Amino acid sequence: MKNEAMAPAAVRRGAGEVIGAYIALTKPRIIELLLITTLPVMFLAAKGLPDLWLAINTMVFGTLSAGSANALNCYIDRDIDEVMRRTRRRPLARHTVSPKGALTFGVILGAASTLGLALTVNWLAAALSLGAILFYVLFYSMFLKRRTSQNIVWGGIAGCMPVLIGWAGITGGMAWAPVVLFGVVFFWTPPHTWTLAMRYRDDYAAAKVPMLPTVATEATVVKQVIWYTWATVVCSMLLWPVAGTSLFYPAVAAVLGAACLFEVYALRHRLRSGKTGVDLRPMRFFHWSNIYLALLFLAVAIDSLIA
Repeated sequence: MKNEAMAPAAVRRGAGEVIGAYIALTKPRIIELLLITTLPVMFLAAKGLPDLWLAINTMVFGTLSAGSANALNCYIDRDIDEVMRRTRRRPLARHTVSPKGALTFGVILGAASTLGLALTVNWLAAALSLGAILFYVLFYSMFLKRRTSQNIVWGGIAGCMPVLIGWAGITGGMAWAPVVLFGVVFFWTPPHTWTLAMRYRDDYAAAKVPMLPTVATEATVVKQVIWYTWATVVCSMLLWPVAGTSLFYPAVAAVLGAACLFEVYALRHRLRSGKTGVDLRPMRFFHWSNIYLALLFLAVAIDSLIA
């Protein structure tokens, strides 16, 4: 009994719990969002159904790439995650995975994803994937996040890279169409993240992370959210002339954009009506922005099949 009590926690836990903890390090919900932007771009690049195995390999090794970046981010942010209520249940914060284990896991995933893309897709896709990992880990997680309120603006570039990777995976090159969609995700990321940070402002403040809502007034944050939302919608419409889509895509993009703008101006209306904090309901826009991006990229895929 004494030896059992002294056994390491990782030994006492079942294999299923350990595997689940390592999977949680990859932040599966974030990966889902990244894959939503990857696959439709492959349809656009192929002007229809992409090669099955090329698409599967790009998605599988792209998943490993995103998982690597997220696991390494968890390793770097383990002190922050213990402070913030929203992240206290992450594996490193709960000590269900050791820091060394998380670091090793992240590096292995990164190496496997880069090598896998290089061997089964092409070297450009592999280079873009590796660049995204390094950018997210070194530039955003280690440098920007704790130093500037513009952290997510520039750090969000890593989240835009799956668009380029998907295109490169099919064509082996680059074009203006994926650059436009890169811009959509780039402009979409700040308002999406800032409305989440408005809801968890106290968490970020306690962790001393200078997200915009922790260092600026709610009026300033909402104004920035409006500007970036407008930029997202305008950029989304540029795909029509650049990629030569059918009328289906711009029609859907216009409707989705109008709905997104309605939500952001509803947020401003609540602010001007005297609402503040949780009563502003910033998570309403946050959740809608997820739906907006998913449906917009679904429209890209459908248009590629019918154009």
